[in-house]
Amino acid sequence: MDHLEELKEFARLHAGGQGMKPDHAAGVLARIDNDTSGDPASWAAVWTAEGKVAAARGDLLDACRHYALARFPYHADDDRVLAQRLCVDTFDRWRKGRQGIERVEFKHPDGTFSCWAAGLDAPRPRPLLVVMGGIVSVKEQWAPLLPLLSKLGFAAVVTELPGVGENTLPYAPDSWRMLPFLMDRLQGRAAVDDTAMLALSFSGHLALRTAARDRRVRQVLTVGAPVSEFFADPTWWPRVPGITADTLRRLTGAATTDELRALLPRFALTPQELHAVRVPVRYVASSRDEIIPAGEQALLRRFAEDARFKVFDDVHGSPAHLGAMRRWLFSALLRRRLALRVRAATGPGRSAGSARPDRPTRGGVPS
Repeated sequence: MDHLEELKEFARLHAGGQGMKPDHAAGVLARIDNDTSGDPASWAAVWTAEGKVAAARGDLLDACRHYALARFPYHADDDRVLAQRLCVDTFDRWRKGRQGIERVEFKHPDGTFSCWAAGLDAPRPRPLLVVMGGIVSVKEQWAPLLPLLSKLGFAAVVTELPGVGENTLPYAPDSWRMLPFLMDRLQGRAAVDDTAMLALSFSGHLALRTAARDRRVRQVLTVGAPVSEFFADPTWWPRVPGITADTLRRLTGAATTDELRALLPRFALTPQELHAVRVPVRYVASSRDEIIPAGEQALLRRFAEDARFKVFDDVHGSPAHLGAMRRWLFSALLRRRLALRVRAATGPGRSAGSARPDRPTRGGVPS
């Protein structure tokens, strides 16, 4: 499959994941015949033009969907940089017309990143929910969930994997440190000692590594997260789609594919790390996943303390089962919240933020 056809194949999945009608996505893709920056029939130009049409009719979220696809899979050329900026600015316009969504920016020693957030600074700090996408999805794709997450009682922040969207941090084996940094900065604005991670695909890998080291993470919910085999199994690599490999090379700064393959084993989670993940892990897997090996499930089943799975007959991200996938993940999230409330109401000295008082707030494997 050549570059443009592979782009189109993945775009169909991501368009559906954002709620775009298949007929509309197919019509847009049919008008794209190249991926050359500056060409009006190019990938970024056609998707951006469609986004501007949606913005002109006042449908700002639909415009964001198109801009997110215009900058897909990452914003390296001028047209994609423009699409990335339009995506952020247009979502900012949308959220200013509503109450309760704010923009939060952070300066990290290795770069900067930003979040869209809701439910911070409640009179009684709310449990924190961190939402992150994978290596090709920007926070604006998930941020429309914020009003719902706030209504459910969370202080919710939606952010991006290092190297993706507005996140200028490098994607590296120690990128998990971004998440404790985020929790530190939100101390007082949310109940960070009771943090759940809804971390999709490659960000699920970051969440698992963080959960092994930082006991403030109390639950990990993920979809198609790499664990170890994706990074370390040389027999799997030839199956990895070109877009995935190219995007990882861009995010890590690897100069060549060989350099990337030499780096990736350092990302692999060890049995020691997985054994240190002592919180509930809820993992959606796809039986025909073309990116993540099926063996990742076996590793979690063997070493993680409480891992449960929902498997769909689908490709990576289970795009044909979005409704069922979301219901399963949100049910797991809310069941834990309900259990904590019952425990807090019936158990003396307990609070919703202290579900596991026998364990330290921080610790785990050496960092």
